[in-house]
Amino acid sequence: MIIEGFTYHRVPVGDGVSLSAAVAGEGSPIVLLHGFPQTHLMWRHVAPELAVGHTVICPDLRGYGASDKPAETGPATYAKRTMAADIIALARALGHERFALAGHDRGALVAFRAALDHPAAVTHLACLDVLPTLDMWEALHGVTAAVGFHLYLMAQPPGLPERLIAADPDAFFGHFLDTWTGDPQAIPAGVRAAYLEACRHAIPSIVADYRASAGIDIEHDRADREAGRRLRMPVTVLQQDWGAALGYDAAALWRAWATDLRHATVGLGHFMAEEAPADIVKALRELLER
Repeated sequence: MIIEGFTYHRVPVGDGVSLSAAVAGEGSPIVLLHGFPQTHLMWRHVAPELAVGHTVICPDLRGYGASDKPAETGPATYAKRTMAADIIALARALGHERFALAGHDRGALVAFRAALDHPAAVTHLACLDVLPTLDMWEALHGVTAAVGFHLYLMAQPPGLPERLIAADPDAFFGHFLDTWTGDPQAIPAGVRAAYLEACRHAIPSIVADYRASAGIDIEHDRADREAGRRLRMPVTVLQQDWGAALGYDAAALWRAWATDLRHATVGLGHFMAEEAPADIVKALRELLER
């Protein structure tokens, strides 16, 4: 499946890795990064609207969809720092030294890291329904952490999680597609099938992405926290009210990272760009005007 009206490119980003990216529109650029267990198709409603007035770039992340899936040779292969560098290289290859960046779920973690590591390149940042990696792990505790069982499963050393997920990938990935959305119609059958097909062919790389978030990504976040590094560009964060269930103040956690933050708790499912695309378009346009 494709996003209608978008042109597809295959772009080398370094170390023998190429990303697949859909591009359309004219004007100031914005890069949209997808989450788990999705591909760039999650932006199929949002991207065409933003392309009226902006150049919109929707890649599949390293390890997902039609992008390359290098074998995990060490923690750095799927570190968010590495995946963020992919996005910087992608934008530059397409002619953009500076751009706005919006991410959902895993893509938001990549966007967060890109904004910290490359502040001169990222003009605006939006993160949908995540906490920074270090804060996420610190917020999970007790039986309430069962909602994040997949985080613990995919944090295990190579071998076991891949085998368990491969035993029934549609059941595993489908669980999240079915239970994390507030509106079951937001992900129609054809899109759901496309997501599951993509995930079936990406189990090792998806697990490696999550494994990095239980190790090297925490190290990078902790180093930045201890050094006092913060996001200086305008930042918008939209989240479900997980803090009420897990006992944390999401806005306060984000304020520790961002000097110009607009944080909102929304009554939407996790896949909010598919469930309420008009709301997401509005929030992104408001961000881009700041």
